[in-house]
Amino acid sequence: MNIPRLVQQQIMAKLGTQKVVMLYGTRRTGKTTIIENIVTKYPNDTLLLQGEDMQVAEILQRRTIANYTRLTGGKKIIIIDEAQSIPEIGKILKLLIDGIKGITIIVTGSSSFDLVYATGEPLVGRNLVYQLYPIAQAELSVVEDYVTTIQNLEQRLIYGSYPELWHIDSFQEKENYLKQMVSSYLLKDLLTLENVKGADVLYRLLQMLAWQVGSLVSTVELGNSLQLNKITVDRYLDLLTKVFIIYPLTGYSNNLRKEVTKSKKWYFFDNGLRNALINNFSAINQRNDIGQLWEQYILGERIKNNSYHGHHPQYFFWRTYDGQEIDLVESHNGKLQAFECKWKNNYAKKPVAFDKGYPDATFTIVNQENYLDLIGKKS
Repeated sequence: MNIPRLVQQQIMAKLGTQKVVMLYGTRRTGKTTIIENIVTKYPNDTLLLQGEDMQVAEILQRRTIANYTRLTGGKKIIIIDEAQSIPEIGKILKLLIDGIKGITIIVTGSSSFDLVYATGEPLVGRNLVYQLYPIAQAELSVVEDYVTTIQNLEQRLIYGSYPELWHIDSFQEKENYLKQMVSSYLLKDLLTLENVKGADVLYRLLQMLAWQVGSLVSTVELGNSLQLNKITVDRYLDLLTKVFIIYPLTGYSNNLRKEVTKSKKWYFFDNGLRNALINNFSAINQRNDIGQLWEQYILGERIKNNSYHGHHPQYFFWRTYDGQEIDLVESHNGKLQAFECKWKNNYAKKPVAFDKGYPDATFTIVNQENYLDLIGKKS
């Protein structure tokens, strides 16, 4: 199935501008497919460079305008795939975009380590940043009818939305693909770019987070289990965030004394990866974690949908010490939207403390009846 990517449309609309377009996302989310589509559409105007090619990296290290003029050869679109592999790529991008007029540079990266701030100063006014996620429901709505979407919901809760899954027929092959993703690809950037103790530690850390999706997570307890100090655990969590495998939510508070604010909840951007980590691809009716799967799916899809439509609120959970809680709170321009995720059509009231503290906030139960209104179109 050919699924049009929203980010590709947005990037192609920027071609012809004197900008560095940065496309982030984990490996296998489709970054290479997007740039190949651009090359196909503009073959005579595009120069494609592979950042993981040592010879390309060596040529780019000769930072002179004369060298870059010879390299680009009059092309108007310069693409560097997996650019984070090139040392001091930030300085290279700055000289390229400042020194050669009439070009648009597109760089892709599996992490945010070294593309924006590697120069010692950000590329202020020169760059546009886009993040590519696994396939979003907002993208599927273009190619699927309502019935098909509902029929495929269970598969997305279990196997997630990485693009290559649409080309794999059997469930066993989908499982094998996701397990290979975890073991072979996702930790690659961390192990090459940062000083970590090994893939086994990161794998065990991710496993522990996978079991605790939607729960308050103590970094001290993680450290005790992994025999790491809290500072190291925090650093590893930060690294895993920078390669877009996981993301945290902190507690929202307007300084009400009984609100939980110091703890975090951690979520995966993709359900399939989470299920691969706990080695559970059982059907929905055979699981006791459907609430966690639904919550993580809705939060991830909501973030994708907002991001792709240029809406960038701050995301929080809300919880009091006496157990009142809300799964997701979005804060934007002084307005609060609260969402509680329910797999079944359970009725739930806005928590009393939240209603009292934030009477103007909206409150929505997200269930199977209305979820597409929240994740399938612009907010």
